[in-house]
Amino acid sequence: MTTEALLAYAHIMAFLMAATFLASETALCRKEWMNAAAVERLARVDMLYGISALLVLATGLARTWWGIKGGAWYWSQPLLHAKVTLFVVIGLMSIVPTMRFLRWRCAVRAGGALPSDDQVRSTRRLVMIEAHLLALIPLLAVFLARGVGTR
Repeated sequence: MTTEALLAYAHIMAFLMAATFLASETALCRKEWMNAAAVERLARVDMLYGISALLVLATGLARTWWGIKGGAWYWSQPLLHAKVTLFVVIGLMSIVPTMRFLRWRCAVRAGGALPSDDQVRSTRRLVMIEAHLLALIPLLAVFLARGVGTR
């Protein structure tokens, strides 16, 4: 039970870190606040978001391998597949903002050029969609933990 509890704790903490960094991105990515410091900060926060997402994946996999229910049970559950699919979709969506943040940082460092209002607005929209989708993963997790829709 101790291993299961520690695995669950690590997974929850990694998820909370990812949610925190994604929320930070949405807060920073505003046309009204965009300046060179915000661009640098966005790139750093996005890197931390990526690292925390990898920790979510690693701790989630650890739970399926070393958790009480075992990998055979977890990987036979449709809700786990829904969670993983949603996680992958969010990860693929996050590529666009990440590439933009890196381009913006290069432009700022090269000559101080800031992104246009339209670029900031469309990037913020993508990050907001990611954040809203991310909020669905714990809902699926709660259903899975309570046996809703399990086999």
